[in-house]
Amino acid sequence: MMQSPEVHQLTDSPKKPSFLKRLILVVLGTFAVFVIGIQFVPVDRSNPPVTQVVDAPQEVMAIFKRACFDCHSNETIWPWYSKVAPISWVVAGHVENGREHINFSTWDEYDAEDRTDMIEEIWEEVEKGAMPLPNYVRLHSEAVLTEADLAVLKAWTGGGSGGHEDDH
Repeated sequence: MMQSPEVHQLTDSPKKPSFLKRLILVVLGTFAVFVIGIQFVPVDRSNPPVTQVVDAPQEVMAIFKRACFDCHSNETIWPWYSKVAPISWVVAGHVENGREHINFSTWDEYDAEDRTDMIEEIWEEVEKGAMPLPNYVRLHSEAVLTEADLAVLKAWTGGGSGGHEDDH
């Protein structure tokens, strides 16, 4: 069977990538270069020295270590994704912000009034569900606070009553 000239002409012509295909390749190539390039932007993932850890009962410390220390101490465990930009920028920013707000590893730097205020604020943030951060809990199921955890924290912080249980 003989092909019509139109069909023959279509099948014999050299195929050139369409404008859209070339545009997609350029965009994807540019994006790949960008993603690789941002990996070279330095991010501070350091853990400064611990000068004094918060003085809290063992059961409170266990909760702090699994739900709070990654952002609120100098004992951050940096997960693999904290090394991949742009996620690394978000994680480092959260840690920096958390340490600035309350740092359980530099408890000696706060005076008695600041410590009392921070302990009260711990319960306020936990009670309203702001801490630990919901995004953190999604990636760290061990940070979910149980009813028992909440009871321990409420008792230790004074549950908003202005005083906390002493460890001594």
